[in-house]
Amino acid sequence: MGFISDALNRIQPSATIAATQKARDLKALGRDVISLAAGEPDFDTPDNIKEAAIKAIRDGKTKYTAVDGIPELKQAICAKFKRENNLDYGPHQAFVAPGGKPIIFNAMVATLNPGDEVIIPAPYWVSYPDIVLLAGGKPVPVETTLEDGFKLQPEALDKAITKKTKWLIFNSPSNPSGAAYTASELKKLTDVLMKHPHVWILTDDMYEHLTYDGFKFATPAEVEPGLYERTLTMNGVSKAYAMTGWRIGYCAGPEPLIKAMTKVQSQSTSNPTSISQYAAVEALNGPQDFIPERAKVFKERRDLVVSMLNQAKGLKCPTPEGAFYVYPSCEGCIGKKTTDGKVIETDEDFAMALIEAEGISVVHGAAFGLSPFFRISYATSTEELTDACERIQRFCASLL
Repeated sequence: MGFISDALNRIQPSATIAATQKARDLKALGRDVISLAAGEPDFDTPDNIKEAAIKAIRDGKTKYTAVDGIPELKQAICAKFKRENNLDYGPHQAFVAPGGKPIIFNAMVATLNPGDEVIIPAPYWVSYPDIVLLAGGKPVPVETTLEDGFKLQPEALDKAITKKTKWLIFNSPSNPSGAAYTASELKKLTDVLMKHPHVWILTDDMYEHLTYDGFKFATPAEVEPGLYERTLTMNGVSKAYAMTGWRIGYCAGPEPLIKAMTKVQSQSTSNPTSISQYAAVEALNGPQDFIPERAKVFKERRDLVVSMLNQAKGLKCPTPEGAFYVYPSCEGCIGKKTTDGKVIETDEDFAMALIEAEGISVVHGAAFGLSPFFRISYATSTEELTDACERIQRFCASLL
């Protein structure tokens, strides 16, 4: 018998973290590397949020808190859901975790039994299937297409549902594609889910505030109130508030599920960091005017990257509705050779050759369950993005 558990052997390390670390390692060796792998805003946390954290420290708010979050933050979460999503939750239905990932982990561990199936539209955030596997469930990827804007179609969802289906994990705007669903597109999916009352929905709304071109965000339980009792609506402060390192995710849902998730968290991480929770209260309750200003900058970067990548030989890059990623196809580069004679057979080959030749770190599409694509994060400066895209154009033009 091996020392490492079977559960751990079912999963892979995070590909996005691995790509980011490889870029760091190459930089440490003196290489000129631009990392477009990390899903992290380059903006700083707003000062009012920092000050709230400093005040919490000075006020001695440095002790253990309730496992599932302080009352002040739960109230702020409920107010946010009411104000922005037309969803009514009480504090007993709200839950706080040290990041969004633990929310998904807690929900899956609390509900999945061996053989339970979880539908995950592909491309997907790399952690979804591995968390399902760790919890003993079976991930069921449902591929989308570039032609459909990487959006799950109702017919495909209906076909994927079986008697064993327990959850649909749904992400809009999407990491990695940036695809976002309109209310009417969502309604077609929720109509399918209404036919299958045994299926629960975990909706990951982390990029809610990062949408462009007048796009109006909607979330499943808002579009179809009939799903309220079997929907876990998840969000966090990492992306819109530039608080990735503060590690605060939150959600709300049916009280029995919240109690079960609290039980899991009580035996794993326990409470989220007290100081970060007080900072998150200020994030949710404080001024929100900086969010659209930053979204405007992200839109300008998106437009730059989409334009430049579509000028690269062999690449095809759709224009996403939200988040800060693009998910271009590199199908036109598959089968070609690099200048040193290596054949590019997969999108992983493309990503590896790109960082070796031009020092550009991206994440290959197979990590997100859909090839041949790759993900670029445009959450960095315009100057760096311009330089990176010029290098990508040069690399693509050099392929034989």
